[in-house]
Amino acid sequence: YISDQCVIGKRSRLTANIKLWPDKVVEEGAILTRSLVWEDRWLRELFSEARVSGVSNVEMNPEFAAKLGAAFGAFVGAGTTVVTSRDSDNVSRMINRAFMCGLMSSGVHCNDLRATSIPIVRHELKSGKERGGIHVRKSPHDKHFTDIIFFDADGKDLPTGKAKSVERLYFGEDFMRSSYDAVGSISFSERTTESYVERGYATLNMQAIRTGNLKLVIDYSNGIASTIFPNVLGNLNVQVVSLNAYLDSQKLTRSKEHIDQAVRELGHVVTSLEYDVGCMLDPGAEKIIVVDEKGHHIYSDRLLTLMTKLVILAHPEVRKIAVPISASGEIDLLAEEHGLSVVKTRDSHLALMEAASDKGIKFVGGTKGGFIFNDFLFASDGMYSVAKLLECLALTKTRLGALDKDTPRLHFVKKNIPCSWHAKGRVMRHLMKDSDRMSRLLIDGVKVFPRQTDHRTSVLLHPDRTRPLFHISAESEDFAVATQLAIEYEAKLQQWIGNE
Repeated sequence: YISDQCVIGKRSRLTANIKLWPDKVVEEGAILTRSLVWEDRWLRELFSEARVSGVSNVEMNPEFAAKLGAAFGAFVGAGTTVVTSRDSDNVSRMINRAFMCGLMSSGVHCNDLRATSIPIVRHELKSGKERGGIHVRKSPHDKHFTDIIFFDADGKDLPTGKAKSVERLYFGEDFMRSSYDAVGSISFSERTTESYVERGYATLNMQAIRTGNLKLVIDYSNGIASTIFPNVLGNLNVQVVSLNAYLDSQKLTRSKEHIDQAVRELGHVVTSLEYDVGCMLDPGAEKIIVVDEKGHHIYSDRLLTLMTKLVILAHPEVRKIAVPISASGEIDLLAEEHGLSVVKTRDSHLALMEAASDKGIKFVGGTKGGFIFNDFLFASDGMYSVAKLLECLALTKTRLGALDKDTPRLHFVKKNIPCSWHAKGRVMRHLMKDSDRMSRLLIDGVKVFPRQTDHRTSVLLHPDRTRPLFHISAESEDFAVATQLAIEYEAKLQQWIGNE
């Protein structure tokens, strides 16, 4: 039964005995196996990289989670164990339990960490024998959405190839159920957080931090880190003022305006108390936002530069680092000055984690506030990043504001250009042809250097993997030059997008 005003995409397939209520959309090439009643649309693909997202209790409902859990269980195999975890939101609790039901029906055992942070889940997988893991969270970008993040056996994000295998099992519904006497069980780890903290202590210069007389303002964003990190900071002998240091599932999603307001308040507390630094953890405890001793917000691109310099000064033995292709050219200037080798990666967390698998790389920095310190963990960890920042400040006896003044600065101009999915390939072909005679890098999108002798001036153009957008990032020592390049390439993109 298909009701009025429904849109059915080309090459999509609808199974028998299902209903589509009015105004539903089935994407091109999608396979629809159940009725669409409350949902507005059915997607062609479940996964966006290693994440499945949906409207809470509408698209992301218990029936969906149980079926997805059964598909993931069939993928990892009966008799194996999967780590499950969540944040403090009630919908996350519901979906996590439904997902576990699906896993158990496939004969898979569940090691439930309950409410914990994503880095702790990765740490548990790294040191355990589980075949994979998931973390259910309230979306940090939209309060109406819930995410399920999938991890591989080594704790890294589930690779695209494996995600596609789970997707095929889900849509095909050809996964086996276990017999009644082989249904999976649930266990609860007792020392997961303790082993994570002990490993962190073992890789920090505790003495330097304890004798550094550091003063920190930290905003926990009402996330799970507020139940873990205070004891860690206490053992580091750091004088701390904590903000939003309690769990509140209603505040796990914050708009840009709310985040900006929280950063201003963080800066105000730092300057009022004359503290050394202010840090804000995201609710999942993966990334940080930082303000210096003057209360100035250090934006994420500049923070990568300053963290890199701090690590170099505090640990001169570091000779090789990795950053995404979208990182500022300031990193290359630091590399020239200090004789560093810099590995450029694609602009994704998975690519950064893969770079961290090289044991010669001790520091991997992201452009969104995530940092990887390879001696501890192969993925970004906000709590450890704060501790490492304190260590570097103590060892160098400097502060971020002073370091910022002494570090060369380039100017960024960024633009996001709407571009339909089907036009992206055409735009990339035009871009490759247009930049054919220029110096360029083809790691992720196209990074061109318009001035052959000036590698401080560049333009990075790359399509967004999850949204119908094209990103432009122009950079130069001269702000006017960066602005002009951004305008010039915006015009080119608009022309190529319009060329049907």
